[in-house]
Amino acid sequence: MSKTVHFVSLGCPKNRVDSEVMLGVALGDGYRHVDDASDAELILVNTCGFIGEAKKESIDAIFEMARQKETGRCKKLVVTGCLAQRHPEELADQIPEIDHLLGSSDMMKLGKVLEGDADRILVGTPADWLTSAAAPRVLSTRPGSAYVKIAEGCNRTCSFCVIPELRGKQRSRAIDDVVREVEALVSRGVKEINLVSQDTVAYGRDRPERPVLSDLVRAVAEVPGLVWARLFYLYPETLTDELLELLASHPRVLPYVDMPLQHAADGMLRRMRRGHGGARLRKVVSTLRDRVPNLVFRSAFIVGHPGETQEEFEELCEFIRWAEFDRVGFFRYSDEESSRSFTFEGKVPARTAQSRYRKLTTIQRAILDKKNKAMIGRDVDVLVEGMSDEHEFVMMGRHGGQAPEIDGQVYLSGGECTAGELRRVTITQASDCDLVGELHEVDASSDAAASTESTPRAPRRANVRSPKRLPVVR
Repeated sequence: MSKTVHFVSLGCPKNRVDSEVMLGVALGDGYRHVDDASDAELILVNTCGFIGEAKKESIDAIFEMARQKETGRCKKLVVTGCLAQRHPEELADQIPEIDHLLGSSDMMKLGKVLEGDADRILVGTPADWLTSAAAPRVLSTRPGSAYVKIAEGCNRTCSFCVIPELRGKQRSRAIDDVVREVEALVSRGVKEINLVSQDTVAYGRDRPERPVLSDLVRAVAEVPGLVWARLFYLYPETLTDELLELLASHPRVLPYVDMPLQHAADGMLRRMRRGHGGARLRKVVSTLRDRVPNLVFRSAFIVGHPGETQEEFEELCEFIRWAEFDRVGFFRYSDEESSRSFTFEGKVPARTAQSRYRKLTTIQRAILDKKNKAMIGRDVDVLVEGMSDEHEFVMMGRHGGQAPEIDGQVYLSGGECTAGELRRVTITQASDCDLVGELHEVDASSDAAASTESTPRAPRRANVRSPKRLPVVR
């Protein structure tokens, strides 16, 4: 019988890509992935160490998997990722069940672990790794969709953030290498490519040839067979005319912007070391709304950062009402010991931060309810993802304004469909987060039907356990 491996991948999509590379390493060594941890001889937990809630979830997952050494078949427990990068000695001392620790840039060292002759702690420097088209990788996302990491690390100095410590300075991939990876994925059935990095708008600034993001996006969007290209994690800088034009008019670049703004009050943005004030944010939002038809705008905000006054919080509330974002993630500030803001005075009590969080979610929920109800009666293209996790015998998918895992689903009725298809749907119902749509009939003589019938085989996929890390208002 083949050796068996089980993966738990926590945190962001960037971490998921790393998990998929390590899964490729394991399968290349003769392992077979199993969905049930009790059946696995090797268990790997890829951790997140960004904020307190994520660290707690990672530690809980490690302890849960460690119990498989007593109750299951587990012979080796490997812990990787940002928490291992940040606290390797503490994890090694406090959790003796861990056999090996790899950091945030040590994906390929898993091969040494599998060979059986490796040190317990194999944590290198954060800047040691940058993925490439040649990296082994097994997809764990739903059919038809994949993340592609275009850069690693970050050069920003935001006061609340420890990513540069965990991931190092920015390292961008060459355009042709990204395109080769996209071509390989599309040739095997992927229709949606989600471009991710820590600071996507800064792509290429670290490379000698100085490529720019718009050149990369255009090159990716021109890959034959690709249907959707989506951008994540844009910093709120003034976007170039070239990028705005791609978002506005390229048939395969989705008019979807993910841009974490973090706050809106000048004083808070200054303490957060964001490099701009609220006026710029209003200008960026207005420019995107004016220049990009049918824009879907996702953002993220932090409440309870040290020094946040009630007046500044009310200014943030007013900004949320004004901007009417399509999707928002709200986060309570996490006091990380190695961040600049850890030393700041004016710490906001947890109860106050929680109250502010609830108020923001209430404001955004009303906005989202209005936007979802406005979808009723519209015809949209939906990427079918497969059987619903929550409703037996119901298929689900996403329209272009719904990013994977965080923006809700479209539950499908009125016909049959196959995972990985792109189908036309009329939206008939709306709830807080999700939609219901009726499938259009497919004309057997149409180009759409022909392309569906000839869809190439999708890449190998594994059902990697990847819990949602933080609460999100969708």
